[in-house]
Amino acid sequence: MRDHYDLASMESRPNPYAGRVKQPVTIRLDKESVDYFKTLSEKLNIPYQTLINLFLADCARRRAEPDLSWHTTAA
Repeated sequence: MRDHYDLASMESRPNPYAGRVKQPVTIRLDKESVDYFKTLSEKLNIPYQTLINLFLADCARRRAEPDLSWHTTAA
């Protein structure tokens, strides 16, 4: 390794990972959902935030949409 590098004479190139940078967000989740992902993360040995991101990324890739219809039971 050199003691000195002349950065002005070096060629630059685009960062290949720049498009993969994660965006920090604040989100409020119910305790049951967080507990579910924390338990699953311990089983899979993956951090729960990573597991939630993987789940959401899979939903986005599949263009999954939640079922927001109200279900009622017959009385």
